[in-house]
Amino acid sequence: MKPKVLLTPFLLIAVTLIGLGDVLYLSYYQYLNLIPSCAIGGCEVVLSSVYSKFFGVPLSYLGLVYYAYALCLFVLLAADPASRVLRAAVLLYTSLGAALSAVFIFYIQMGLIGAICFYCAISAAVAAVLFGLSVMHMVQTKAPRLDA
Repeated sequence: MKPKVLLTPFLLIAVTLIGLGDVLYLSYYQYLNLIPSCAIGGCEVVLSSVYSKFFGVPLSYLGLVYYAYALCLFVLLAADPASRVLRAAVLLYTSLGAALSAVFIFYIQMGLIGAICFYCAISAAVAAVLFGLSVMHMVQTKAPRLDA
């Protein structure tokens, strides 16, 4: 019998491309030293705050590195979805991304700044979905196979 193809690595790649597009847009505006227009009106407050940079590096640049690395990791996972090391790395990496995104949204933006950036919220939602998909992949690959 032919082994079952798991879709979760490919879903991880697709969702990562959404996050990559989001932070590319923010990074482009950050590079030009501009604030993008915002549907909910909080972007200018958040992106011009003291919390928008980490040791002088804009958080959008760090997000760009995060999603670029995630994309590479998920491509490797798609090549070998049963690898224990890759599955653990994906779960750990997406856990870190989801946790940091939650801190940025709930503690820093809502708590300290008092405004929400629409693009940051998209990135946080993408990080949460990536974490959920990584958990789903872990469950799918640990479950006993009925067809074997």
